[in-house]
Amino acid sequence: MTETLSDPRTLEVALGERSYPIHIGPGLLGDPGRLAPYLAGRQVMIVTNEVVAPLYLERCRAGLPADTEVRELVLPDGEATKSLASVERIWDALLEAGFNRRCTLVALGGGVIGDMVGFAAACYQRGVAFIQVPTTLLAQVDSSVGGKTGVNHPLGKNMIGAFWQPRVVLIDTNTLASLPPRELSAGLAEVIKYGLIRDADFLAWLEQAMSDLRALEAAALTRAIERSCTLKAEIVAEDETEQGVRALLNLGHTFGHAIEAHQGYGAWLHGEAVGAGMLMAAELSRRLGWLDDGDVARVRALLEAAELPRVAPAGMGAEDFLSRMRLDKKNIDSRLRLILLKALGDACLHDATPPETLHALLTQFPRDG
Repeated sequence: MTETLSDPRTLEVALGERSYPIHIGPGLLGDPGRLAPYLAGRQVMIVTNEVVAPLYLERCRAGLPADTEVRELVLPDGEATKSLASVERIWDALLEAGFNRRCTLVALGGGVIGDMVGFAAACYQRGVAFIQVPTTLLAQVDSSVGGKTGVNHPLGKNMIGAFWQPRVVLIDTNTLASLPPRELSAGLAEVIKYGLIRDADFLAWLEQAMSDLRALEAAALTRAIERSCTLKAEIVAEDETEQGVRALLNLGHTFGHAIEAHQGYGAWLHGEAVGAGMLMAAELSRRLGWLDDGDVARVRALLEAAELPRVAPAGMGAEDFLSRMRLDKKNIDSRLRLILLKALGDACLHDATPPETLHALLTQFPRDG
């Protein structure tokens, strides 16, 4: 039988004895036996949020073995929930249920849930198993893969966390049917990122396929998710704890995180802020002589086709950006390190941007309204 893009696909994040699979396909959530091989023991805690729970909680539970002791925790939705207080609620629930070191946490939801549950698992009894079941495009192509976990701090995004790898990532592409258009666009920002940093051919395909992706065409979505996860898995295998090449995955994020922190977490979705940040990175790359006007125009057009912002927030000045950007985790010895583009499909880590060039970009970049 000929395999099609609608058939389940399996990739691997190659990390030696901590390697794990990424399963991608329609209808995987609730499929008996999909999660059972990755449970550490009989105790399972499913953590989700108030939006996802009515849609997929019962289906997730149905995919667990009949003899499993299952508890559920439903948290509020939104980026503002991504805090130590929410993680404490997870720990409270685990302790109250008497869960031991052989328990497994299941993160059912988007990137906020995945990051918090992974961090809770990394710390509970000094580390327990967890499984990623991402239900948003952004989580499916980015945050669920690679083991970055954590929470936000009022002064900076994702400043408190740990590297803790899941045992499996289960991506049911059918969950995208319930995704609001704005959330879909936010996820597409991370898909575009992979083309910009490492795969010019994928970027060109995205330019042709964006309308199909916006329309949730199954084959196009599967191809985009699979290619994004493949690139993410390759980079994580090369540099698990972001000592080098993994930093390239942060294209647009230094600018984007500044927007999120300044505006208040949740005002701009993460992918929206990254979209604007990637255009800022492209424009700065042009000012440094690496990209030309046509390259920047292609980035802007692709973001527009994905219905992502191409402007910075109104009222956010250059110093507002810089004060937040100075707290970025990539910085070393007070040197601001940015992910920029030598060419479309070829990203680099750059720590020698002239301050006046960066300040001019931050001052002149268009603002919303």
